[in-house]
Formats: sequence, C-alpha cells, structure tokens
Amino acid sequence: MPSKKRLPVSLPPLKLNSKLYLPLLVVLLVVAAYLLGILTTKEIGIGHLPILGNKGAKVTIVEFSDFQCPFCSSLWKDTLPQIKKDYIDTGKVKFAYRHYPLVAIHPNAQKAAEASECANEQGKFWEYHDKLFENQSEWEGQAAADALTSFASYADTIGINGATLKSCVDSGKFADAVTKDADEGTTAGVNGTPATYVNGLLVSGAQPYSAFKTIIDQELSK
Repeated sequence: MPSKKRLPVSLPPLKLNSKLYLPLLVVLLVVAAYLLGILTTKEIGIGHLPILGNKGAKVTIVEFSDFQCPFCSSLWKDTLPQIKKDYIDTGKVKFAYRHYPLVAIHPNAQKAAEASECANEQGKFWEYHDKLFENQSEWEGQAAADALTSFASYADTIGINGATLKSCVDSGKFADAVTKDADEGTTAGVNGTPATYVNGLLVSGAQPYSAFKTIIDQELSK
C-alpha cells in the first residue's frame, strides 16, 4: 500500500499567563543578581580607622562614604542604627568606615574627612563621625573657613580640643590618608557614595535595612 503522507500539524500559539509568569521572572532575576554578586565578590580592606564592633565577627561591612553626601547621611540615620542594634552590638558584624569624598560636588567633604581623622587622633572618631552627619545641614553650605570653625566647635561638644583639631586640619596632616582611602575605593570599583560592602558584596546607595539584613543573614548562614 502506498504510504500515507504525514500532514504538518499546526499548533495554536502559546499563550503565557502574565499573572503566573511575572512573579517567577522576578524571582529568577533576584536569584541571578545574587549569583552575580557572589561572582563579583571583592576583597575589601578595612582601612586604618577604628572598627565598630567585634573584630572577630564573621561578617565585615566596609562603607566608603562622604560626610557631605545626603545619601550617606540617610544611611547613617535610617539604616545603620538598626544594623548596629541587631548585628554589631551582638558581635555578629564589624563595621569599618572609609573615606570617599566627592570633592567635585561636595567642596567641604575633604576637610570634613580630615577633621574626622584629627578627631581620631584625639581618640574619638566615631563620636565625631556622628556629629558631622548630625550637623551636615549646618556646615555643608558654609565657606571653607566657616566650615573649619564649625568642625572645631563639634570637637568641643564631644570633649576633645577644638583648637587642636582646627590646627590639625589646617596643617593637612591627614590629607594623604583620606586620598589613600579614596584611591583604594576607586580601585575596588566605587564611583559614588555610599558604597557599602558586606563581606565583599556591594550594596550600592542608601538602601533600607531589609536589603542589608538579607545579605548579612546569608553570609552568617555560610
């Protein structure tokens, strides 16, 4: 018998249910981003400033920051306190601050960073760090000489010598230390602030606490 020809079969077009596939796509994108983050983990040094928290903590957070940056101020005000409460104060995380003054748009940022170094020389870096962010709206728009006067006054309020700090900043004693931090940040890929690394994984910008919590918990579970 002659063989029967098999006729081509026309299939109906495949219709995707957007309500079903959109959430799946979002999950896949999140997983892909996380895997990409693992692949791009960087070795980030903690710098020379005092560490906040347990030096032996499993997770290390390194923030490249600018004291005049409004987003850095937001991170300090809205996110860091909760991280400190849940992870730093409990010994699970150590936190390091590194300088990355965006001098092209923040004219007082370099000297603010140097002032924090001068405060560190007097043993109160973190207290002064907080004071600079707390008063950012006061000194950010001041002329350089007026900003320096403000920096000295903040020193007095935390119990260190304002005149000594002013002299220290005037001398440029720690300018190279600030520049070194910024150069190492650029080498690591930093191009804006805040740029925060959690065990080498970049969290870019003033992200909410939940974004940090997810990564910190993942790192702690390893």
